[in-house]
Amino acid sequence: MARRSLRLLGAALTTALAACLQPAHADAPVKAPAAIIPAHEAPGTKTAVFAGGCYWGMEAVFSHLTGVTSVVSGFEGGRAADADYETVSTGTTGHAESIRVTYDPARIRYDQLLQVFFGVASDPTQLDRQEPDVGPQYRNALVPIGPEQARVARAYVAQLKALKLWKRPIVTRIEPWRGFYPGPEEHQDFALRNPRHPYILRWDVARVDALHRTFPQWWKPDFTQH
Repeated sequence: MARRSLRLLGAALTTALAACLQPAHADAPVKAPAAIIPAHEAPGTKTAVFAGGCYWGMEAVFSHLTGVTSVVSGFEGGRAADADYETVSTGTTGHAESIRVTYDPARIRYDQLLQVFFGVASDPTQLDRQEPDVGPQYRNALVPIGPEQARVARAYVAQLKALKLWKRPIVTRIEPWRGFYPGPEEHQDFALRNPRHPYILRWDVARVDALHRTFPQWWKPDFTQH
């Protein structure tokens, strides 16, 4: 997020700063409905991967979910050799900024994580961008791990497309699992450690608040650290 930080904090980039402080074409949070086809997951800890723009905000939302025991910011979709922040930021590696969520399906299932992802964690109608961040590394994608997650993800995306809850079409991709690569340590638990960062205040505080208001049944006040 070096470029984002420069846009927001660099005195020489006041024009870019002004642009970042303007709303993109995002829809308001949506109370995404329960899945018609729920996940049937065996007991024990599970892992899910989501890509939805800047991983700071995604991490902040999912870290406040009951049943979630770890959220790690990183990259999915490309090669291990290119999975460093500066290279991924060029938008040429095939990676997407993403989070790896560890959760207990006895407390929150994969399909319920999907409700949060679509409802408040990201805008599924923005193609290769989220808010001020533009490029394929900020794409909106589900990365199912295993056939059950894939089955549920496909069904839920089809369910939401049929409902037409957003003003624009859903562009969320379902991508094959190709591995996950953790991001820099200084980017982990970012919203917790940097609550006054301009980017967090402008874009991510509202997401966390929307989670609390929209899905109170899964809200927990504590931030789950990676």
